[in-house]
Amino acid sequence: MSQNLRQVTEDTIARIVSAQRAPMSDDVLRAAGILNPSSATAGLVNYDLEPAAKLMYPVLTPLRNKIPRVSGKGGIQANWKAITGINVANMRGVVSAGNRGGAISHSMQEFLAAYRGIGLENFVVFEAELAAEGFDNAKALAVQMLLQSTMIEEERLILGGNTSVALGTTPTPTLADVATGGTLAASTTYRVGCVALTFEGFKYNTVAAGLVPIVSKTNTDGSVDTFGGGVAQKSVVATQATAADGNATHCISASVTPVNGAVAYAWYLGITGDSTTFLHSITTINSIKFTAVAAGTQAYNFADLATDNSKNSLAFDGLYSQIMTTGSNAYVKDLATGVAGTGSPLTADGGGGVTEVNTAFQAFWDNYRLSPDIMYVAAGVALAMNALIIANGGAPLVRYNMDATGGGTLEAGIVIGSILNKITNKKVALVIHPDAVPGTILFYSDGVPYPLSGVGNILQMKMRREYYQIEWPLKTRKYEYGVYADGVLQNYFPPAFGLIKNINYK
Repeated sequence: MSQNLRQVTEDTIARIVSAQRAPMSDDVLRAAGILNPSSATAGLVNYDLEPAAKLMYPVLTPLRNKIPRVSGKGGIQANWKAITGINVANMRGVVSAGNRGGAISHSMQEFLAAYRGIGLENFVVFEAELAAEGFDNAKALAVQMLLQSTMIEEERLILGGNTSVALGTTPTPTLADVATGGTLAASTTYRVGCVALTFEGFKYNTVAAGLVPIVSKTNTDGSVDTFGGGVAQKSVVATQATAADGNATHCISASVTPVNGAVAYAWYLGITGDSTTFLHSITTINSIKFTAVAAGTQAYNFADLATDNSKNSLAFDGLYSQIMTTGSNAYVKDLATGVAGTGSPLTADGGGGVTEVNTAFQAFWDNYRLSPDIMYVAAGVALAMNALIIANGGAPLVRYNMDATGGGTLEAGIVIGSILNKITNKKVALVIHPDAVPGTILFYSDGVPYPLSGVGNILQMKMRREYYQIEWPLKTRKYEYGVYADGVLQNYFPPAFGLIKNINYK
């Protein structure tokens, strides 16, 4: 028995040795699923993984990159005074023989801007660091993404942070029944409400999720920050009955008076007799045409918006808010309501320009003898201005490029890179900003418009502390990091900036 077992073992070893000397054929490997595997990790194949993760996301912070950064000197806020006018009473300069001239008067404003902290955190668990060995530096990558995320958040604060402009109560909508063009029922009374939104309210809210009027942010240390979500107090509900014509083709048009500080409006629609009025749409103009009922239900319905939560107590005022602050003397223009749901578009001036932009340029010159340098817009407004100017200005739309061999390519289209200020004969650049609110034009000045002003930067980030990184002490098996900064956007001359909003750009 033992002899037979010994023989079997020797035969088995011999067969294994023979198999190793003669590898299996491709047919055998295919049958076993080893060749032509079903996935990248199945079978005996190399896993061709390129080292280091590819960072395929945008980090676009044009304002943060452009605006100078200076050091603060402690305290809780930056304070400064500005003389904004000389001889404001227009004292005449003529004098009679032997007599003295009249005394001039000047205007002065006091400014303050409270410092605010900004920061985010990230972490890497021990196992993630070990697993990434030979592929990427997990801890360095976590801090890099953290820094970039904080920069993007600072950019949004520079553009649209709001700590001082209260939207108040949204005006009551004006309604009308439209017999055709929609799917609303006849002989039905509809309820319509509206809520004005700041930049933050527009940027961080969606129709699908509903408006969040008060944000409760849970931090890494377990603390909770609570602040306004950029949402105004709701309007009074307006009602409108559709005609009794038996047709389910009705629309309800609605509009509200534009709200200072608002860049968008949330619209609610319900039917009289129902207990709720749900979020239907968010628009960047002050009107809408309801063609269908609201879909779905949201976490916050209209009844939850009974107070004004438009200000964020933890933010500093960005450019939108600084421009729209009462008494800023900056240029602010809401285009006319126009047809509800359509609004007012920009218009051609008949000479290769835009009428509304020309009006702004004239106001800058007439009131302050200056011209802005840049117009920051969203992509939709840029396309609308491009089409408007080309259609009206006779610019060549086709170019033929010939190479040395006589061949060539035909290129169609032209892009407007700047608009000529016809008052100052200065080119004002047209620049797309990744976070600009659709339906707005932000006028931006790069430099101080007046000589001997005593101001080096017309706009600057004054920093109590510039960006810094914290690696927190270990309390669990993960590395925790924070990237923070502390500062405020300081604007020495708000009249050098301006805003056109409520533009129908579609």
